[in-house]
Amino acid sequence: MWARAGKVEDHCPVATDVDDERFLDRAIARAATVRLLSPPNPWVGAVLVTTDGAVHEGATAAPGGPHAEIEALTSAGPAAAGAALYVTLEPCSHHGRTPPCADAVIAAGVARVVVAVEDPDPRVQGRGIARLRSAGITVEVGLRAAEVEAQLAPYRKHRTTGRPWVVLKLAATLDGRIAAADGSSRWITGEAARDDAHRLRAESDAVLVGAGTVRADDPALTVRRVEGRDPMRVVLGQAPPGAKVHPALELSGDLGDVLDDLGRRGVLQLLVEGGAGVAHGFHSAGLVDRYVLYLAPALFGGHCALGLFSGAGAASVDDLWRGRIVDLARVGEDLRVELAPLNCTR
Repeated sequence: MWARAGKVEDHCPVATDVDDERFLDRAIARAATVRLLSPPNPWVGAVLVTTDGAVHEGATAAPGGPHAEIEALTSAGPAAAGAALYVTLEPCSHHGRTPPCADAVIAAGVARVVVAVEDPDPRVQGRGIARLRSAGITVEVGLRAAEVEAQLAPYRKHRTTGRPWVVLKLAATLDGRIAAADGSSRWITGEAARDDAHRLRAESDAVLVGAGTVRADDPALTVRRVEGRDPMRVVLGQAPPGAKVHPALELSGDLGDVLDDLGRRGVLQLLVEGGAGVAHGFHSAGLVDRYVLYLAPALFGGHCALGLFSGAGAASVDDLWRGRIVDLARVGEDLRVELAPLNCTR
C-alpha cells in the first residue's frame, strides 16, 4: 500500500516559483503514503529534480530504513549533482538509526534545497540547514509550512513537549447520545464510519480506554477493518484477566503523567476511545488536540440515554467550551466532524 522511491518518468524545465510549490506538494503527497509506516520517525517526503529535469521521489521507510532524502538521492545516483531537492522536513544532522541525511545531500553535490519546516527535534533544530548552507548549498525554508506543520502535528508536538498528540474519538446520535439507558451502543454509526475509525487506530501509536469500557464492552482495540498495524493498547485502571484487550499497558493516576509516560515510550499519537468518563477527564483537563465526532442520523429522543461526557460540564452558556471545525465530511450515512481547540494552531 505504500509507495516506494523511484524515478518518475517526467521532465521539467528549470524550476520557477510555481514549480517549487508543485514539487513540494508532490513531496507532501509522498509523505502521506508512509503515514502508517514511518513512526516513531516523522513521515517525510522528498522530490529531487536533476539538471536535465528528471524527477526522483522518496519517502521515509520504516524505522531503521532510509529516510526520504536518501531514497530520492539513491534513485537519482550520480545525476543528483547540481540537482534541486524538495523536502517536507529539514534533513537530519545527527547519527540515529541511520547516518545524517544532511551529509548525504552534501556528498551527492545537490545545489539547492527547499525545506518546508525546520525539524523541532532538539538533536536537529536548524543544524541540518546550517550544515547544508556551510557547504555552499542554497537553502530556502518555509514554503508550504502550514500544510506540513499540520501533516506532522503529532511528531512536532511530541518533539516539543514530550507528550503525544491526543485524538478523542466519539460516536453519537445527532442528539449527542452514545448509548441507550440499558447501556447498549452497538452500532450507532454505520459501516463507513467504523472503517474510518479503524483508520484512526491504524495511524495512532496507542489507543486508550477506561477499565469500565473494557468490563462493559470487552473491546479488542485492534485494527481490523483497514490495512495497518495494531496500536499499543492502554487501559486506565485494571483490565479483567482474559479481556480481549490483553496484552495491554495498564496505567492510572494524573492524566498528564499518563501522557508523559506514553511520550517516553515513543507514542506520537494517542487515540482516546472512551468511555464517557475518560472522555470527560481528557476534555476537562484541556488535554485533547483533536476531537473526531461521528454523528449518526439517529435520535434517542430523551434524557435517559448516556451523553458524550460523564462529569460536570459548563455551568452556564458563558462557560461553554468553544473550538473550531477544521474538517467536516460525510462518511457513508454519517457525518465526521473534526474539532480543534481555539488555542491550537496546528
